[in-house]
This record gives sequence, C-alpha cells and structure tokens, in this order.
Amino acid sequence: MKVLELNNVHKVYNTTHVEVHAVNGVDLDFEEGEFAAIVGPSGSGKTTLLNMIGGLDTPSEGKIEVNSTDLSTLKSSAVIDFRMRNIGFVFQSYNLIPVLTAKENVEFIMNLQKWPKKKRDERTMELLKAVGLGERAHSKPSQLSGGQQQRVAVARALASKPKFVLADEPTANLDSKSTETLLDIMEKLNRDENITFIFSTHDARVVKKARRVITLEDGKVVSDETRDK
Repeated sequence: MKVLELNNVHKVYNTTHVEVHAVNGVDLDFEEGEFAAIVGPSGSGKTTLLNMIGGLDTPSEGKIEVNSTDLSTLKSSAVIDFRMRNIGFVFQSYNLIPVLTAKENVEFIMNLQKWPKKKRDERTMELLKAVGLGERAHSKPSQLSGGQQQRVAVARALASKPKFVLADEPTANLDSKSTETLLDIMEKLNRDENITFIFSTHDARVVKKARRVITLEDGKVVSDETRDK
C-alpha cells in the first residue's frame, strides 16, 4: 500500500539577490514497509525534502500526499494534528523533554491524543521493551547515554502508530556501537511490524542497511536504487 506520494515538488528560497532551488521537481512514491535512505552531499536538499514530507515546511510548487491526503490543502492547525497522528519523527539531537522520564517522553503524544491510561501504559512499555529500555522507563534523559536517548526517541516516534517515521541524521551524534544497536532495532521493527522508515543521512552504516537508496544532487533525484535484502 502506498503511504506517501510526491509529485513535482519544488522548494524555492528567495534571498536578496537570487532564488535558491533547494528542491527541484522531485517525484517519489513510498510503499508501506520500506526502509529507505535519502542521501546526497550537503546542500543537496535532503533535510528540506524531509521537512516538507513531514509537514514542517510547505512546497513552493507540487503536491505531497500522505495516505491520499494532500498536505497543502490543510490549514496550519490541521497540519499539526495530522502530523501528530500520521508521521513519526526522529531527530539527530534526540529532542527529548529533559524533565520527563523515558516513559513520559514516549507517552507524550498519546497524552495529547487522549489515549486511555491503560492503553497508553501498555503501548509505552511495549515500545520501551522493543528498543531494549524496559528497565529504564523511569530514567530521565540526563541519566541515559546518547544511544539510549535516541532509542527513547524512536519509541516516541512509534507511539501513535504513524504511517511512517522520518529520521533526520539519527546516528550523527552516536558512537559506532550505539549506531549499530539503534539500526538493528529499527531494522527489526521495520521487518517485524512493517513500519516504514525514511532516513536522511550521510552515514554509510545507515545506507548499508537501507533497502532503497535515493540520491539527491542540487535538489533533484539522480538515482533511486532498490536492493534485495
């Protein structure tokens, strides 16, 4: 099933003297259960593209549909609600709330969505166990390593059962062992639960794990390779 469709997507930034085409006519589809990496040199448009897919930025031209909903047709308040219910995010800087425990960080969006407490507790502990942190549920971010914090961020991204998860340079601040652990967990979640992951990355270790690699240069897709794994 198709979860995401991009048609002729452009993003143009107007500076004082020149127009900058950060994304320039991108057409892409993503099916449920993909494990895809968007790669390319700095300035190629990876993060801009991911931000538009996630509804954090709007295209200058073109259409982005998530489960057949055109994001450009939604008002700003509706975009926020749609994003919360349909898209999970993992950022390179973790973005955990420092005064909350791991459990409280994971269940934060479910609280906003008014999940019943019993279902919220069950889902939170299920996810923390899935990322190997069931015993650290009551630890705050300052009591966790960088790798553990990123695993909490993955659990949080999955909490509301999104259509897909966007991961922007999720391994950039991690050492090699933490990166390997995180990628193994994400790959397992992808295979066992058919969760769609879309990465923006420079990390060769992420690219090696990906089953689809999309290369951007100057805001354009220059290659789109699917691998059998």
